Amino acid sequence: MFKRLRGVAFGLILGVVLTGVLLGAHASDLEDLARFVPFKLENLWLIKQARAIIETYQIDSEEKKKEERDLVYGAMKGLVQAYGDPYTRFVSPEELKEEEIEMEGEYGGLGIYLGHRDGKTLVISPIEDTPADRAGLKPGDEIVKIGEDVIIGWESQQVVKRLRGAAGTSVIIWVRREGEEKLLRFDLMRENIKLVSVRSEMFEKDTGYIRLSQFKQKTGDEVRSAIVELEEKGAKGLILDLRNNGGGLLSAAVDVSDLFLDGSLVVGMEGRVERANDKLYARPGVLTELPLVVLINEGSASASEIVAGALMDHERGVVVGKKSFGKGSVQTLFNLSDGSGLYVTIARYHTPSNKVIDNIGLTPQITVEGEYNPDRKKDVQLKRAIEELVKLEKGTSPFLKK
Repeated sequence: MFKRLRGVAFGLILGVVLTGVLLGAHASDLEDLARFVPFKLENLWLIKQARAIIETYQIDSEEKKKEERDLVYGAMKGLVQAYGDPYTRFVSPEELKEEEIEMEGEYGGLGIYLGHRDGKTLVISPIEDTPADRAGLKPGDEIVKIGEDVIIGWESQQVVKRLRGAAGTSVIIWVRREGEEKLLRFDLMRENIKLVSVRSEMFEKDTGYIRLSQFKQKTGDEVRSAIVELEEKGAKGLILDLRNNGGGLLSAAVDVSDLFLDGSLVVGMEGRVERANDKLYARPGVLTELPLVVLINEGSASASEIVAGALMDHERGVVVGKKSFGKGSVQTLFNLSDGSGLYVTIARYHTPSNKVIDNIGLTPQITVEGEYNPDRKKDVQLKRAIEELVKLEKGTSPFLKK
């Protein structure tokens, strides 16, 4: 009873002290302060009071003292999370450096594009020929546990940090899959993930096939080279496979679209402020006029949806497969004064016909159930794409540009 009264007394004393500090300040000083602080003064006192209580009473606070920097970063992450946008996030200087690793083209991990929706961590798509792909992870799988930790509600970077690691180390993940009653367990071994964005080959004698696994800085040039090579080999039509492609650089999406579109609008962006509004166009002229079929599925996101949407809206290609993931928002990195960063969703993508992609996805002109299969003889969606390409080549397709 004495301890409880003493705790109450301490709280009262602390409140009086803080209030006294507030009341004892000159009015002019408070006005000056209010212009610079991000919250009302009474709310700042709440934070100060909470910190004082934790540092006095929390059982491990003496042994595990926190630097003010850690507390500020924790508060920043909480502030950002309160806005409810999984793609708007705060990153420390160390986390920002880690994120540069992936853009360099190689990192230790599992090879998964992740998305967040309604508090869930979802597999957008596994990257081809990576531990995640070989183990059988599929687009739409919800990652529920990593090891013994339930990750529901975790921030995206917290999940990524747990999944990445040195090549040769193991990790267990548990996923919830539609149609399965129990969680599925996957025992995975991390590898150095080498990101190869473009692969091409000839099917039969005259069908050129180009598969894009992601959009990187040089993807446009790589697709250009693939098209030229396929045409030299006698291709009469092209299949552009964007299935399980989780996206990448916006500039690369425009570069790829530019190869097929003659000065046309590729994508529009609309946000709250003028600087976020923009329209990106292809350059005049095209690399090829060969008939084109584009493959998408629920693992196609972001840059993939931009390319497929532009080609479909301009009737440059027939889109076949399943409805895409629906990640159509623009994030910009704002560098903060101490080296940390703030990724903020500033706009949403619109296709040339003004369709919104974000949280909706892109519906193909021809819906075909199935999934990507490295054995093309068993790939139902690819077989249908080839059939549609033949119709385009013969001039019998109902989707021919009028």
